[in-house]
Amino acid sequence: MPVASEPNPLTGSLWIPVRDGDPRAFALFRRHYSARRYRDGRAYRLFAGPGQKLVLLTQRADAPFVWRLFRETGQAAPLGVNCAVFRNESATLSSALILDAERWAADRWPSIPTLYTYVNPARVRSPNPGYCFKRAGWTAIARTARGLLILEKPIGHSERANLAGIDAHRRHTKSSHSGSRS
Repeated sequence: MPVASEPNPLTGSLWIPVRDGDPRAFALFRRHYSARRYRDGRAYRLFAGPGQKLVLLTQRADAPFVWRLFRETGQAAPLGVNCAVFRNESATLSSALILDAERWAADRWPSIPTLYTYVNPARVRSPNPGYCFKRAGWTAIARTARGLLILEKPIGHSERANLAGIDAHRRHTKSSHSGSRS
């Protein structure tokens, strides 16, 4: 039975940043419905895709989360920060993992006002596609021509202030634990 992830006592986060291609994150990604295989059988290790990216993995290596900042085809500027991959194999609530991952995106890209993701309703088991994102405050805004559900979460001034307070607490907690022992 999966075990719930515990926050890192130094950072207060459920996540640790890892490199694109981390073997633990890659193994989880291979079980995600969006994982593709090359037709010619080539192997690959990088999975986050092009653009600026932030790959997160839970402390127990039982959930990956990938943020990407890139320009969509035909767009002059990024639409927002895209959740490209999220798969939860832990006992931790997916909405709690999403909320914690949002803090990482807000810290990495402070000028980007929106987070968004695509969910393929035909490839998820839930009768309410995107439910975990909805529980984390995301809103379904449209469907693509291929039928993907688009969910977004604007990060306004008050949300950023809250996230900044949490991040300041993380930094304070980290610095207070990293000093010499007296």
